[in-house]
Amino acid sequence: MQIFIKDDVTKETYKSIANFSNLEKVTDKPSANNYFVYDTNGLSFVKDSINPKEVLHVDFLKGTLGWRLKRVNHERNLRKALGKTDKQLSIFDSTAGLLTDTMIFLSLGHKVVAVEQSKIIYSLVKDAILRAKDKIPELKNLIFLNDNSLEVYKSMSKEFDVIYLDPMYPSLNKKNKKSGRLENIKKILEIENFTNCGENLVKDFFDLEYKKIILKRPLKLRKNYSNINYQVLGKTTRFDIYL
Repeated sequence: MQIFIKDDVTKETYKSIANFSNLEKVTDKPSANNYFVYDTNGLSFVKDSINPKEVLHVDFLKGTLGWRLKRVNHERNLRKALGKTDKQLSIFDSTAGLLTDTMIFLSLGHKVVAVEQSKIIYSLVKDAILRAKDKIPELKNLIFLNDNSLEVYKSMSKEFDVIYLDPMYPSLNKKNKKSGRLENIKKILEIENFTNCGENLVKDFFDLEYKKIILKRPLKLRKNYSNINYQVLGKTTRFDIYL
């Protein structure tokens, strides 16, 4: 895969990402169907060269997530799902994605090991972390890995207070404002052949020993597991908690 260097950026800013993902650096617009772009805003991914303006870009300092991080005390449902506690929790985020909820966990003072299977998504998020690390000190409590989360969890000797599971949602209505980003993620997972693995991953984690599992699901989605201890319900999302 190629990385299109669009602006006058220093080599150091993209070198580690390019090396990790084994990307070919180009300075002319690629003809491939999908590719990375690096400019002064950081790393982005173009999933369809026919629509090069439709990109996936991660930014923890502004936009929707930046706004959420500035008002983290308003994240009532996520806080309720974690439960009342005065101690710093150790959380294993098995489906890291764009790190949206993990950033909230970090802002609440907890430690997180987050694992993302997609090398493309991992590269985008890792670049966002590098850009934000000097302004978000809580990132020091994050271990972020590109791997199979089940195997990582099995290999770790420590016991986590929480396993967090947020498998991909079913396809959303096109009118939903969130669908664009989610569809981009789904397309990336298809490119990397990571399809139909979310529910299987959930089942595999339920077969393990755990203190607490938080499973994030669309509010009206059918419940696949009957031993829920309690739920936290939002307007469009619910958290199923298993103890």
